[in-house]
Amino acid sequence: GANGAGKTTTLNAIAGTLPIAGGELLYAGQRIEKLPAHKRLRQGLALVPEGRGIFTRLTVLDNVAMAVQSRARDWGTSFSFWKPFSLDSAIIDEAHALLAQVSLTGMATRLGGQLSHGEQRSLEVALALATQPKLLLLDEPMAGMGSEESERMVELIEHLAQRVTILLVEHDMDAVFRLADRISVLVGGTVIASGSPEAIRADAEVRRAYLGDDAT
Repeated sequence: GANGAGKTTTLNAIAGTLPIAGGELLYAGQRIEKLPAHKRLRQGLALVPEGRGIFTRLTVLDNVAMAVQSRARDWGTSFSFWKPFSLDSAIIDEAHALLAQVSLTGMATRLGGQLSHGEQRSLEVALALATQPKLLLLDEPMAGMGSEESERMVELIEHLAQRVTILLVEHDMDAVFRLADRISVLVGGTVIASGSPEAIRADAEVRRAYLGDDAT
């Protein structure tokens, strides 16, 4: 959908960062619209909003290690918290593994603020992965990227989609058609079409509303 169609609002409503005024929200067969955001996170819903931000004065590794430690503390796992996370090999090992998943292994000792825009977005994904999500909500992960960074993000999402369900909001239609198994199109807060990429590409109403009459 275009700007203002309701895409980000939908993601925030699912994640619990925005309360809904009515209706039901079902996740894994259970109603969750009354659950606070932190409880939804524990159930596996992780949101990577546009411009979420990172700790720019901490190293890339410390950013992820803090996210791992926070999850372990909040969820009562067996990591030790009487010592700094820098001394806990289990936390550091998991943080390194997460960086490898987002292709930032070589950036571990750099400060977050020294990363490119695309690398920072990959780091934000790593922070979300530290929560061990079952459903990953991505809000315009390619926004502001050049072609090379966009391609790397698409490849990352393709890789992640092999093991976690992803709900993606994105304006890059080439990326959407490449990545999606199912597409829903929003106009003014209303879903005007939902289906396979092939069905959406051929839908006359979608072509008029968003893709353009000459879309092929």
